[in-house]
Amino acid sequence: MTWTLLYLRSRRVPLALAAAVGGLAALWTTYLIFAEDRDVTPMMVVLTVLLMVAALAPTLAGPDESLDRTASVRWPWRRAVHLLAGLLVVLVVLLATLHTGARFGPAALVVRDAAGLLGLTALCATVFGAARSWFLPLGWTIVAAIYPQGGTWGATATWQGQPPDSRAATVVAAVLAVGGLVAYALAGPARRASAE
Repeated sequence: MTWTLLYLRSRRVPLALAAAVGGLAALWTTYLIFAEDRDVTPMMVVLTVLLMVAALAPTLAGPDESLDRTASVRWPWRRAVHLLAGLLVVLVVLLATLHTGARFGPAALVVRDAAGLLGLTALCATVFGAARSWFLPLGWTIVAAIYPQGGTWGATATWQGQPPDSRAATVVAAVLAVGGLVAYALAGPARRASAE
């Protein structure tokens, strides 16, 4: 087996991909069958992006966090590629629906929320560990999607549920995306407390 296959299996990537794509397929099919409008509502798009990011979150750490810090392997660029590949998966799968009977869009909303939520998840993985990295994105996004606020401060606090042309939401998502990428690439996932 090649190093890449071993890496993907150790991070449970095939299972995470199946969960992310399977969840989207179930939502897409349900929307296609029952909805009258071809365009999925923005709140459903935001929650679908969240679902896919949460499904990919456990792949941000392997079974042994100490192994992720060995000096014999250059981890920062591998972690960055891993995170960017996760973003690419979410974007490709969701944007492919724009040519189907149930469209998850607009594209600007998908790109902004996918990048921001994946960056936030990576930041949480760096601080809390990959197993709990989806807690904060889940709670924050549900509140933001259900109760979006107006104004600059409101758009900043509820950036996930804002319209795609919101400048404040885009800035927050970009800061989270870049911050998460840099922090996760350099520091890696937080270590689990050793069992006594």
